[in-house]
Amino acid sequence: MRPEARLGIRPIRPQESDSMNQPTFVLVHGALTDASVWRRVSVRLQDAGHPVIAPSLPMRDFDDDVAYLKQFLGTLDGPLVVAAHSYAGSVISAPDALTAAVRSLVFVTAFQQDAGETAGALNGKFPGSLLVPDNLVVREYPGGAEIYLRPDKFGEVYAGDASARDQKILAAAQKPFNPVTLEGSFREKASWHTFPSWAVVSTRDSSIPTEAQRWMAERAGSTVVEVDSSHAVPLVRPDVVAEVILSAAE
Repeated sequence: MRPEARLGIRPIRPQESDSMNQPTFVLVHGALTDASVWRRVSVRLQDAGHPVIAPSLPMRDFDDDVAYLKQFLGTLDGPLVVAAHSYAGSVISAPDALTAAVRSLVFVTAFQQDAGETAGALNGKFPGSLLVPDNLVVREYPGGAEIYLRPDKFGEVYAGDASARDQKILAAAQKPFNPVTLEGSFREKASWHTFPSWAVVSTRDSSIPTEAQRWMAERAGSTVVEVDSSHAVPLVRPDVVAEVILSAAE
């Protein structure tokens, strides 16, 4: 018997939006922060009258994350606007991660990966990333290892323009990732070749170098909005991120 059956839980079926023209915003977090990184963006989108949902990626294996997101999206009826932060940009770049209900993509200081590429290689394409061994902590878990940022380096590397309180909260509640996720790739051309896309580029990003973000966004033909911010732009500039996501819904 399936666990959910023992608990009396029925599988979620695709949910219809209130209107065929009312998109649902799906906000996908990246490495080192969980879905709460979107909380200030979510409030703005909800206040604008839109349904919002923010799934939690396992971040144990790239292919598993791709499969997880597709199955999650399959529980939602369209239209869908999918926004991704950081590593999640690689996941939504994989065509197998999306469903027919998706209408547009938003990459928020995120990887825009193409066939045959990896997030790790893209992050090293230009200098400037502080995601280096001296700033990281590796912890073992059953079956693998996971990466954290050193708490005393979290602000410098990830959220330099966040308040000291937010930096401490983020550092304490990190969502670690297995380093093999950054080696994941796919064979078919990326989703952004097919879907209209937007890109929020942070000009003070010490995780994914700004020049890498610009290069990926230009290559993808994305509509680009640059913001003077750290990598934690959904948290520190939610107004800008929400406006870009609303634009993608139009």
